[in-house]
Amino acid sequence: MEEKQAKGKRAYCSSSSAPVNALDDGCLMHIFALLSPIPDRYNTALVCRRWRFLACHPRLWLRVEGSVKSQSDPGVFPNLDSAILAARPGDTILISAGEEEHVATNIQIKKPLCLMGGGDLPDDTILVSSRGSDSALEFLSTCKVSNLTVRSELGCCLLHRSGRLTVEGCILQCIEHPLDHLSCPIVSTAGTYSPVQNGVSVARTRIEGGAKAVLTSGSLVLHSVRVLYARTSLYFWFDVSQKPPISL
Repeated sequence: MEEKQAKGKRAYCSSSSAPVNALDDGCLMHIFALLSPIPDRYNTALVCRRWRFLACHPRLWLRVEGSVKSQSDPGVFPNLDSAILAARPGDTILISAGEEEHVATNIQIKKPLCLMGGGDLPDDTILVSSRGSDSALEFLSTCKVSNLTVRSELGCCLLHRSGRLTVEGCILQCIEHPLDHLSCPIVSTAGTYSPVQNGVSVARTRIEGGAKAVLTSGSLVLHSVRVLYARTSLYFWFDVSQKPPISL
């Protein structure tokens, strides 16, 4: 027992005396900001108390916790709307996992953001759009959606207007309905007039329901399609952009 404690103490001392720990908090936080939130930045929070404080600092990412009653804890918000309003361009918003579903109804995102589910699997974090809405999330800037389930009762899950939208490791569900022809997991209406590159990139994503998986307008085309068949699901990889289609 004493030998294990001694080894643990030596490991702690060697970690705390490492050259990187000679950097001040501002430098370390800048380094952590360059890491991907999950798993890299998440893993840095497990090193020691100081790294946990810096890696989880609200300057690096915001958190949506449905059970939060007040905003006494900076960087923690009771819903996705308030987190997006407070976010700065380039921020990552981590949405808490659990049995409680998060409401997402016609939420417009006009700045570059990353929305990420906090669970181990995409169906651990669920965004639900009500029947009276056009979409759950509407994107007017370059954004990324990762590790989330987005569920729409009537309408689309993701409405892409402009910018580059990346959907990775998600589940998009349109609930079965007599008017399912009005439902579509992904709708892109991006036009050629936008000065930034328009398009949607989808990887490792399960798409359920709706008359079509993707609905586009204008000169956008679907290409580079790949489908992986699993025992219970189909997972899709594809791109929607104005580039000429690639022959398969």
